[in-house]
Amino acid sequence: MNKILSLVAVCVLALSGAVRAAESPALTAIIALEPTSKKDGMMLSRTGMATSLGKLVGSPVTVSASEDLADVMRATRSAGYDVFVAPPQVAASALQHGYELVGSTDRAEQYLLIGRNSLASAKNARGARIYLPQQDSIYTYMARGMLNANGLSLKDLSDVRYERYPQAGLTALAIGASDLTVVRQSDWDEWANGNPGMAKVLATSTPVPGGLSVVVKKELPPEMRTKMTAWFANSAPAMGLKPVTVHDDLREYKSVAELGVFTPLSLPGATLVHANEVQELVAQGAVLVDARNDKEYGAKHIPGAVLIPYVEKSLKDIAFDAKQDDFSGLAKLDLSKPTIFACNGPECWKSYKASRAAISKGMKTVYWFRGGLPEWEASGMTVARQ
Repeated sequence: MNKILSLVAVCVLALSGAVRAAESPALTAIIALEPTSKKDGMMLSRTGMATSLGKLVGSPVTVSASEDLADVMRATRSAGYDVFVAPPQVAASALQHGYELVGSTDRAEQYLLIGRNSLASAKNARGARIYLPQQDSIYTYMARGMLNANGLSLKDLSDVRYERYPQAGLTALAIGASDLTVVRQSDWDEWANGNPGMAKVLATSTPVPGGLSVVVKKELPPEMRTKMTAWFANSAPAMGLKPVTVHDDLREYKSVAELGVFTPLSLPGATLVHANEVQELVAQGAVLVDARNDKEYGAKHIPGAVLIPYVEKSLKDIAFDAKQDDFSGLAKLDLSKPTIFACNGPECWKSYKASRAAISKGMKTVYWFRGGLPEWEASGMTVARQ
């Protein structure tokens, strides 16, 4: 009898353990790679990382990888992953949307705007050609920031070439295929030593966190976050990732987040509104348009918001080319009704561009909710989910 009871007890314990494991929510992590860090990403074992982290935190962990930085940036705004292992601009965005910094793999570094010798300064670069990696790369962030500091937009240049390998921009400049490019200080020092007098530094950025940065959701249990911090510092190298032991000043991430990326503070023809005003306007019958994509809308949105996606391919810039985008959904709106446009906060350009499109089509009363969903939540307002 005692043997039977013992066996039953063992089975119950095993079953309860299985139930607890089944109930443990799976954690998600993504490794986002710049073109120049692709080699490091190929060395990293995602399977090994998932297994090791899973054992550490006692929950299943899935690890994915992506080179589509625009998509990864959207995921930071919608809290799409529990952990981001990513370039500094991705981490900077996540830190504004409910994440905390674990650290980075390398010390901070500076980026340089390099130009032909015939250019007297960055201010004289209007009409020049520039070579950059993809739109959401750290190099493009730095280019916008340094140009903005000199009173220029990327739109003020005659040609913006988006390629994949930043160092190739120096070659393009040397052979006359480009007038400007952006590189890291270390890459410039090496290239300039071998190619003296072929180009010059026109502008220098503030320090930028180096290598890959790691951020985790603040809402994860403190004990779990502490364990993961220790894992990235000590166990990550066994999986092919450099130890995450550099703790940069958070102000450096804030500077990256603001470099030529935030939408303007006003929009001629529209009224800038905040969360409490949006709530009042909707109660009075104004239409609230969510310009994000259906996945983001489905995850969470402002109650009563109508989904009309702004499909964005143009530059995140005041001088964007609306012809590159698709906002055909504007035709569904009544131009005579007061309408509010919102998306994912100050660094999301979709609601700004949607507001501009509505104004250009003759919409009489346009409100722009620049703070969008992040401000709505920060104000303590409830959200809806599909």
